[in-house]
Amino acid sequence: MSKGAAHCGVSQSAATQHVHEVERRLGMDLFDRSKRPLGLTDAGKLYAEFCRDVLHRKEQFELALEHMKSDVDSSVRVASIYSIGLSEMGRLQEQFAERYPEARLHVEYMRPDRIYSAVREGTADLGLVSYPIASREIAAVPWRNEEMQLAAPPSHSLAHCEEVHPADLNGQDFVGFDEDLSIRKELERFFRTEGIAVNLVMHFDNIQMIKEAVALGRGVSILPARTMQAEIEQGRLVAVPLRAPELVRPVGIVHRRRKLLNRAAQGFLTLVTAGAPADNGRGRRSNGDDRRPAEEFLNL
Repeated sequence: MSKGAAHCGVSQSAATQHVHEVERRLGMDLFDRSKRPLGLTDAGKLYAEFCRDVLHRKEQFELALEHMKSDVDSSVRVASIYSIGLSEMGRLQEQFAERYPEARLHVEYMRPDRIYSAVREGTADLGLVSYPIASREIAAVPWRNEEMQLAAPPSHSLAHCEEVHPADLNGQDFVGFDEDLSIRKELERFFRTEGIAVNLVMHFDNIQMIKEAVALGRGVSILPARTMQAEIEQGRLVAVPLRAPELVRPVGIVHRRRKLLNRAAQGFLTLVTAGAPADNGRGRRSNGDDRRPAEEFLNL
């Protein structure tokens, strides 16, 4: 009762009175008050199912109404982490414009925590994140697993290796991520598992800054291979495979659970997941479980 009242923004006594009034009108008890915690009676379960149906029909009605408003229905708001936006968004925007010329795609780049807030608050329809996390409010659609490789300046001794073993990283100057990011925690777990001790000289909240620091010779790092392609082509970075096939960066799309996406948002979600490569960024196939059809997730 307390949680339900808080969720509805009313006092517990007001919620209790409302339940009593509904029971009075229906002529049946909705809660079995002889149990702790409270349990629903058969009538209560039937009424709860009825309420869910009403709310679902209301969502369907609102979405149908929105479809009549072309300005709203023809736009999708996407919040993306910087690394995906810089490496992927140009291609996605071009493909989206070709497939849906009447639709508008609005993209904003944010830190991961702000993306989840934007999706929860409804200021973003979809969020592109790494290490996606599902919750009671957020649904997470797997996209792909990206292979992690050693990033080094061309002059570094490890840059000339065919492959780097985890032990080769011991004592190396390392440019890492801010400690509140999931990728930092995953790398620290990897270091602990392998018994590695690196010398953390700098840390940043985005891959672009880390690449710049590595290119300037401040140290090495471990980054998703596909995010380094431009710097590799420019001769500013070298990406060396790691003998650690389990070390990947999962990337996914998040949206508010039980929110019916408009046609533009559905189109963008389908475009992203349908266009996902069958490999993890270096020609090796990733686990097939990370590529389920987008349509399976639209009503989560």
